[in-house]
Amino acid sequence: MVTEQEHGAIVWKNGKLVPWQEATIHVMSHVVNYGSSVFEGIRCYDTKRGSGIFRLDAHIERLLNSAHIYRMEVPFTSDEIMEACRQLVLANEYKACYLRPIIVRGYGTFGVDPFPCPIDTYICTWQWGKYLGPEAIEQGVDVCVSSWTRIAPNTLPSMAKAGANYMNSQLIKMEAKVNGYVEGIALDPQGYISEGSGENIFLVKDGTVMTPPLYSTILPGITRDSVIKICERMSIPVLERAIPREMLYIADEVFFTGTAAEITPIRSVDKVQVGAGRRGPITAEVQRQFFDIIAGEAEDVFGWLTPVEESRAATQREPQLA
Repeated sequence: MVTEQEHGAIVWKNGKLVPWQEATIHVMSHVVNYGSSVFEGIRCYDTKRGSGIFRLDAHIERLLNSAHIYRMEVPFTSDEIMEACRQLVLANEYKACYLRPIIVRGYGTFGVDPFPCPIDTYICTWQWGKYLGPEAIEQGVDVCVSSWTRIAPNTLPSMAKAGANYMNSQLIKMEAKVNGYVEGIALDPQGYISEGSGENIFLVKDGTVMTPPLYSTILPGITRDSVIKICERMSIPVLERAIPREMLYIADEVFFTGTAAEITPIRSVDKVQVGAGRRGPITAEVQRQFFDIIAGEAEDVFGWLTPVEESRAATQREPQLA
Protein backbone atom coordinates (compact mmCIF):
# COMPACT_ATOMS: atom_id res chain seq x y z
CA MET A 1 0.00 0.00 0.00
CA VAL A 2 1.28 3.45 -0.87
CA THR A 3 1.22 5.59 2.25
CA GLU A 4 0.77 9.35 2.52
CA GLN A 5 4.51 9.68 3.07
CA GLU A 6 5.42 7.61 0.01
CA HIS A 7 3.32 9.28 -2.68
CA GLY A 8 3.96 12.71 -4.13
CA ALA A 9 1.89 15.55 -2.68
CA ILE A 10 1.27 16.94 -6.15
CA VAL A 11 -0.38 15.41 -9.23
CA TRP A 12 -0.38 16.69 -12.81
CA LYS A 13 -3.99 16.77 -14.03
CA ASN A 14 -4.97 18.00 -17.50
CA GLY A 15 -2.10 20.46 -17.66
CA LYS A 16 -2.21 21.74 -14.08
CA LEU A 17 -0.52 20.81 -10.83
CA VAL A 18 -3.07 19.89 -8.17
CA PRO A 19 -2.88 18.41 -4.64
CA TRP A 20 -2.98 14.60 -4.48
CA GLN A 21 -6.39 14.69 -2.76
CA GLU A 22 -7.91 16.61 -5.68
CA ALA A 23 -6.90 14.11 -8.35
CA THR A 24 -10.29 12.42 -8.28
CA ILE A 25 -12.90 11.04 -10.68
CA HIS A 26 -16.64 10.42 -10.39
CA VAL A 27 -17.79 6.92 -9.53
CA MET A 28 -19.81 6.88 -12.75
CA SER A 29 -16.83 7.70 -14.92
CA HIS A 30 -16.55 5.47 -17.96
CA VAL A 31 -13.20 4.15 -16.72
CA VAL A 32 -14.74 2.91 -13.47
CA ASN A 33 -17.56 1.06 -15.20
CA TYR A 34 -15.77 -0.21 -18.31
CA GLY A 35 -12.03 -0.12 -17.62
CA SER A 36 -11.31 2.46 -20.31
CA SER A 37 -7.81 3.62 -19.41
CA VAL A 38 -4.30 3.41 -20.80
CA PHE A 39 -1.23 4.03 -18.70
CA GLU A 40 2.51 3.76 -18.28
CA GLY A 41 4.93 2.89 -15.50
CA ILE A 42 8.19 4.83 -15.62
CA ARG A 43 11.13 5.00 -13.23
CA CYS A 44 13.16 8.05 -12.37
CA TYR A 45 16.58 7.14 -11.00
CA ASP A 46 18.93 9.08 -8.73
CA THR A 47 22.15 8.85 -10.74
CA LYS A 48 25.63 10.24 -10.26
CA ARG A 49 24.74 12.82 -12.89
CA GLY A 50 21.48 13.85 -11.24
CA SER A 51 17.96 12.52 -11.49
CA GLY A 52 17.17 10.85 -14.81
CA ILE A 53 13.92 9.37 -16.14
CA PHE A 54 14.47 6.02 -17.86
CA ARG A 55 13.47 5.89 -21.52
CA LEU A 56 10.86 8.60 -21.09
CA ASP A 57 10.39 9.12 -24.84
CA ALA A 58 9.73 5.42 -25.48
CA HIS A 59 7.25 5.20 -22.61
CA ILE A 60 5.26 8.23 -23.74
CA GLU A 61 5.28 6.99 -27.33
CA ARG A 62 3.76 3.72 -26.13
CA LEU A 63 1.24 5.60 -23.98
CA LEU A 64 0.01 7.62 -26.96
CA ASN A 65 0.02 4.53 -29.18
CA SER A 66 -2.18 2.77 -26.62
CA ALA A 67 -4.55 5.74 -26.60
CA HIS A 68 -4.62 5.81 -30.40
CA ILE A 69 -5.56 2.11 -30.57
CA TYR A 70 -8.52 2.86 -28.30
CA ARG A 71 -9.53 5.96 -30.29
CA MET A 72 -8.74 8.30 -27.42
CA GLU A 73 -7.98 11.80 -28.67
CA VAL A 74 -5.40 13.03 -26.18
CA PRO A 75 -5.23 16.85 -25.98
CA PHE A 76 -1.51 16.85 -25.16
CA THR A 77 1.54 16.19 -27.30
CA SER A 78 4.31 13.77 -26.50
CA ASP A 79 6.64 16.68 -25.68
CA GLU A 80 4.07 18.22 -23.33
CA ILE A 81 3.58 14.98 -21.42
CA MET A 82 7.33 14.37 -21.18
CA GLU A 83 7.89 17.87 -19.86
CA ALA A 84 5.03 17.37 -17.38
CA CYS A 85 6.77 14.23 -16.07
CA ARG A 86 9.96 16.14 -15.45
CA GLN A 87 8.13 19.04 -13.84
CA LEU A 88 6.25 16.71 -11.52
CA VAL A 89 9.41 15.02 -10.26
CA LEU A 90 10.79 18.45 -9.39
CA ALA A 91 7.52 19.69 -7.89
CA ASN A 92 7.46 16.69 -5.54
CA GLU A 93 11.17 17.14 -4.76
CA TYR A 94 12.05 13.58 -5.64
CA LYS A 95 15.49 12.31 -6.54
CA ALA A 96 14.11 8.90 -7.50
CA CYS A 97 10.50 7.79 -7.95
CA TYR A 98 7.97 5.86 -10.00
CA LEU A 99 5.79 7.80 -12.43
CA ARG A 100 2.32 6.78 -13.54
CA PRO A 101 0.93 8.70 -16.53
CA ILE A 102 -2.66 7.58 -17.05
CA ILE A 103 -5.27 8.57 -19.60
CA VAL A 104 -8.89 7.77 -18.77
CA ARG A 105 -12.36 8.28 -20.14
CA GLY A 106 -14.15 10.33 -17.54
CA TYR A 107 -17.77 11.06 -16.64
CA GLY A 108 -19.97 11.71 -19.65
CA THR A 109 -22.85 9.40 -20.47
CA PHE A 110 -23.91 5.96 -19.26
CA GLY A 111 -23.34 2.96 -21.51
CA VAL A 112 -20.58 1.16 -23.34
CA ASP A 113 -20.18 3.82 -26.07
CA PRO A 114 -17.13 5.81 -24.90
CA PHE A 115 -17.16 8.64 -27.43
CA PRO A 116 -19.30 11.15 -25.44
CA CYS A 117 -16.96 10.86 -22.42
CA PRO A 118 -14.16 13.38 -21.82
CA ILE A 119 -10.51 12.35 -21.94
CA ASP A 120 -8.62 13.11 -18.72
CA THR A 121 -4.84 12.90 -18.41
CA TYR A 122 -3.06 12.48 -15.09
CA ILE A 123 0.50 11.88 -13.93
CA CYS A 124 1.21 10.67 -10.39
CA THR A 125 4.47 9.87 -8.62
CA TRP A 126 5.42 7.74 -5.65
CA GLN A 127 8.38 5.96 -4.16
CA TRP A 128 8.51 2.29 -5.05
CA GLY A 129 11.31 -0.14 -4.27
CA LYS A 130 12.02 -3.50 -5.85
CA TYR A 131 8.71 -4.82 -7.20
CA LEU A 132 9.38 -8.51 -6.46
CA GLY A 133 11.33 -7.85 -3.27
CA PRO A 134 14.80 -6.38 -2.60
CA GLU A 135 16.49 -9.78 -2.39
CA ALA A 136 14.96 -10.98 -5.68
CA ILE A 137 17.46 -9.11 -7.89
CA GLU A 138 20.25 -11.41 -6.68
CA GLN A 139 18.58 -14.53 -5.29
CA GLY A 140 15.79 -14.88 -7.82
CA VAL A 141 12.12 -15.73 -7.32
CA ASP A 142 9.94 -18.84 -7.31
CA VAL A 143 7.16 -18.75 -9.89
CA CYS A 144 4.53 -20.99 -11.45
CA VAL A 145 2.91 -21.42 -14.84
CA SER A 146 -0.56 -19.97 -14.51
CA SER A 147 -3.77 -21.78 -15.37
CA TRP A 148 -4.93 -18.46 -16.85
CA THR A 149 -4.07 -17.87 -20.51
CA ARG A 150 -3.10 -14.46 -21.86
CA ILE A 151 -5.65 -12.61 -23.96
CA ALA A 152 -6.09 -13.98 -27.46
CA PRO A 153 -5.40 -11.98 -30.63
CA ASN A 154 -8.38 -9.98 -31.85
CA THR A 155 -10.01 -9.96 -28.40
CA LEU A 156 -8.12 -7.19 -26.58
CA PRO A 157 -5.02 -5.54 -28.08
CA SER A 158 -2.03 -6.76 -26.08
CA MET A 159 0.22 -4.07 -27.60
CA ALA A 160 -1.84 -1.44 -25.76
CA LYS A 161 -0.98 -0.98 -22.10
CA ALA A 162 -4.63 -0.72 -21.12
CA GLY A 163 -6.21 -1.01 -17.70
CA ALA A 164 -8.70 -3.63 -18.88
CA ASN A 165 -5.88 -6.01 -19.85
CA TYR A 166 -4.74 -6.09 -16.25
CA MET A 167 -7.84 -7.91 -15.06
CA ASN A 168 -6.21 -10.90 -16.76
CA SER A 169 -2.95 -10.02 -15.01
CA GLN A 170 -4.69 -9.86 -11.64
CA LEU A 171 -6.01 -13.39 -12.06
CA ILE A 172 -2.48 -14.61 -12.87
CA LYS A 173 -0.97 -12.76 -9.90
CA MET A 174 -3.60 -13.78 -7.35
CA GLU A 175 -3.46 -17.44 -8.33
CA ALA A 176 0.32 -17.42 -7.95
CA LYS A 177 0.29 -15.71 -4.56
CA VAL A 178 -2.40 -17.88 -2.96
CA ASN A 179 -0.37 -20.93 -4.03
CA GLY A 180 2.83 -19.65 -2.46
CA TYR A 181 4.60 -18.24 -5.51
CA VAL A 182 5.86 -14.72 -6.11
CA GLU A 183 4.59 -14.51 -9.68
CA GLY A 184 2.87 -16.45 -12.43
CA ILE A 185 3.84 -17.02 -16.05
CA ALA A 186 1.00 -17.13 -18.56
CA LEU A 187 0.94 -19.07 -21.80
CA ASP A 188 -0.46 -17.60 -25.00
CA PRO A 189 -3.61 -19.00 -26.66
CA GLN A 190 -1.47 -21.48 -28.64
CA GLY A 191 0.18 -22.81 -25.48
CA TYR A 192 3.54 -21.08 -25.89
CA ILE A 193 5.17 -18.93 -23.21
CA SER A 194 3.77 -15.40 -23.12
CA GLU A 195 4.73 -13.26 -20.09
CA GLY A 196 4.23 -12.70 -16.38
CA SER A 197 1.37 -10.71 -14.90
CA GLY A 198 3.40 -7.53 -15.28
CA GLU A 199 6.72 -8.58 -16.76
CA ASN A 200 8.24 -9.86 -19.98
CA ILE A 201 10.33 -13.01 -19.78
CA PHE A 202 13.69 -14.19 -21.14
CA LEU A 203 15.28 -17.65 -21.21
CA VAL A 204 18.94 -18.53 -21.72
CA LYS A 205 20.00 -21.84 -23.25
CA ASP A 206 23.55 -22.71 -24.35
CA GLY A 207 24.55 -19.04 -24.48
CA THR A 208 21.57 -17.92 -26.57
CA VAL A 209 18.96 -15.57 -25.13
CA MET A 210 15.33 -16.20 -26.13
CA THR A 211 12.19 -14.15 -25.55
CA PRO A 212 8.62 -14.55 -26.78
CA PRO A 213 7.64 -12.49 -29.85
CA LEU A 214 4.86 -9.92 -30.03
CA TYR A 215 2.49 -12.48 -31.54
CA SER A 216 2.60 -14.41 -28.25
CA THR A 217 0.29 -11.63 -26.99
CA ILE A 218 2.92 -9.82 -24.96
CA LEU A 219 3.25 -6.16 -24.13
CA PRO A 220 6.14 -4.62 -26.13
CA GLY A 221 8.17 -3.93 -23.01
CA ILE A 222 10.58 -1.01 -22.79
CA THR A 223 12.92 -2.90 -20.44
CA ARG A 224 12.57 -5.95 -22.71
CA ASP A 225 13.82 -3.83 -25.61
CA SER A 226 16.63 -2.48 -23.41
CA VAL A 227 17.82 -5.99 -22.56
CA ILE A 228 17.82 -6.96 -26.23
CA LYS A 229 19.97 -3.92 -27.01
CA ILE A 230 22.38 -4.74 -24.17
CA CYS A 231 22.70 -8.34 -25.38
CA GLU A 232 23.35 -7.18 -28.95
CA ARG A 233 26.08 -4.86 -27.69
CA MET A 234 27.61 -7.82 -25.80
CA SER A 235 27.39 -9.99 -28.98
CA ILE A 236 25.01 -12.39 -27.23
CA PRO A 237 22.61 -13.93 -29.77
CA VAL A 238 18.96 -13.08 -29.13
CA LEU A 239 16.04 -14.98 -30.64
CA GLU A 240 12.47 -13.69 -30.60
CA ARG A 241 10.58 -16.92 -31.13
CA ALA A 242 7.65 -18.99 -29.92
CA ILE A 243 8.90 -20.88 -26.87
CA PRO A 244 7.26 -24.09 -25.57
CA ARG A 245 6.45 -24.32 -21.86
CA GLU A 246 8.93 -27.11 -21.17
CA MET A 247 11.83 -24.81 -22.05
CA LEU A 248 11.22 -23.14 -18.69
CA TYR A 249 12.30 -26.36 -16.95
CA ILE A 250 15.43 -27.05 -19.00
CA ALA A 251 16.71 -23.52 -19.57
CA ASP A 252 20.05 -22.56 -18.06
CA GLU A 253 18.67 -19.22 -16.88
CA VAL A 254 15.29 -17.48 -16.83
CA PHE A 255 14.57 -13.88 -15.87
CA PHE A 256 11.81 -11.30 -15.84
CA THR A 257 12.09 -7.77 -17.18
CA GLY A 258 9.90 -4.74 -16.62
CA THR A 259 9.91 -1.18 -15.36
CA ALA A 260 8.82 -2.32 -11.92
CA ALA A 261 10.67 -5.66 -11.87
CA GLU A 262 13.74 -4.25 -13.70
CA ILE A 263 15.76 -7.46 -14.31
CA THR A 264 14.79 -10.22 -11.87
CA PRO A 265 16.12 -13.79 -12.10
CA ILE A 266 13.81 -16.78 -11.70
CA ARG A 267 15.21 -19.62 -9.62
CA SER A 268 12.37 -22.13 -9.97
CA VAL A 269 9.25 -22.71 -12.07
CA ASP A 270 6.53 -25.01 -10.70
CA LYS A 271 9.04 -26.08 -8.04
CA VAL A 272 11.46 -27.22 -10.76
CA GLN A 273 14.87 -25.63 -10.24
CA VAL A 274 16.10 -23.42 -13.06
CA GLY A 275 19.77 -24.05 -13.85
CA ALA A 276 21.82 -23.82 -10.67
CA GLY A 277 18.87 -22.38 -8.74
CA ARG A 278 20.33 -18.90 -8.56
CA ARG A 279 21.13 -15.96 -10.80
CA GLY A 280 23.05 -17.14 -13.84
CA PRO A 281 26.11 -15.50 -15.43
CA ILE A 282 24.36 -13.94 -18.44
CA THR A 283 21.57 -12.59 -16.24
CA ALA A 284 24.16 -11.15 -13.86
CA GLU A 285 26.10 -9.44 -16.65
CA VAL A 286 22.99 -7.98 -18.27
CA GLN A 287 21.90 -6.75 -14.83
CA ARG A 288 25.30 -5.19 -14.22
CA GLN A 289 25.31 -3.26 -17.47
CA PHE A 290 21.68 -2.17 -17.00
CA PHE A 291 22.14 -0.98 -13.41
CA ASP A 292 25.46 0.73 -14.20
CA ILE A 293 23.71 2.84 -16.83
CA ILE A 294 20.72 3.78 -14.70
CA ALA A 295 22.96 4.60 -11.73
CA GLY A 296 25.22 6.80 -13.81
CA GLU A 297 28.18 4.49 -13.15
CA ALA A 298 28.62 3.85 -16.87
CA GLU A 299 28.20 6.02 -19.92
CA ASP A 300 24.62 6.23 -21.14
CA VAL A 301 25.59 4.91 -24.56
CA PHE A 302 21.97 4.40 -25.60
CA GLY A 303 20.72 7.82 -24.49
CA TRP A 304 18.16 6.26 -22.17
CA LEU A 305 18.14 8.78 -19.31
CA THR A 306 16.25 12.08 -19.63
CA PRO A 307 17.73 14.58 -17.13
CA VAL A 308 15.17 16.07 -14.80
CA GLU A 309 17.18 19.16 -13.92
CA GLU A 310 16.86 20.54 -17.45
CA SER A 311 13.23 21.16 -16.61
CA ARG A 312 13.92 23.26 -13.51
CA ALA A 313 13.75 26.60 -15.28
CA ALA A 314 10.47 25.64 -16.95
CA THR A 315 9.08 24.47 -13.62
CA GLN A 316 9.99 27.71 -11.91
CA ARG A 317 8.02 29.59 -14.55
CA GLU A 318 4.95 27.44 -13.92
CA PRO A 319 2.21 28.78 -11.63
CA GLN A 320 1.78 27.17 -8.24
CA LEU A 321 -0.96 24.65 -7.53
CA ALA A 322 -4.15 25.29 -9.44
